[in-house]
Amino acid sequence: MSVSRRTRTLLTTTAAALLLSVAGPGLATAAGGATTAAPAAVREIRAPAFNAGGVWYLFQTNATVRVDLTQDGAGRLFGTVSSGNTVGTLREGSVDGNNIYFIVGWNHGPVGRYTGVRGPDGRLSGTTFDLTNPSSQATWRTDRTF
Repeated sequence: MSVSRRTRTLLTTTAAALLLSVAGPGLATAAGGATTAAPAAVREIRAPAFNAGGVWYLFQTNATVRVDLTQDGAGRLFGTVSSGNTVGTLREGSVDGNNIYFIVGWNHGPVGRYTGVRGPDGRLSGTTFDLTNPSSQATWRTDRTF
C-alpha cells in the first residue's frame, strides 16, 4: 500500500504535535536547538527540597497555629491545623522546591491561603490572607527548621 506524500506529512505533523503535548516544550529545545518560551500558564514544578510533614507551630502576627501535616513524594500536603478552639482542614497544599503553600478551610468560615519559603536557616516564613476577606492578612514564621 502506497501512502501519499501529503498523508505522510500529516501523520508526521500529528505525531510531532502529540509528542510535544506529552513531553512539553523542553523537547522542542532539545530536538531542534531553538529555544521557545513556555506559555505564562506553564510553571516549572521542582522537587520538594524539604519535608513539611509532622506537627509544628506557625507563629502568625495575630495567632499561633498548630500544624499537623503529611507530605507525599510529589510534595502534596494533607492534614489539619488548629488555633485555640478553632480547627481547620487543608483543602490543598504543596512543597515546591523551597516554597510551601496551603489553603485551610477554618471551621468558623474563613479560608486562609498560606504561602512561604524556607530560608537559609531552614525556617519557614511567609504571609497569609483570608480568601473570603482579603484585607485580613498576617505574616508568619516557624521556629522549627526543615
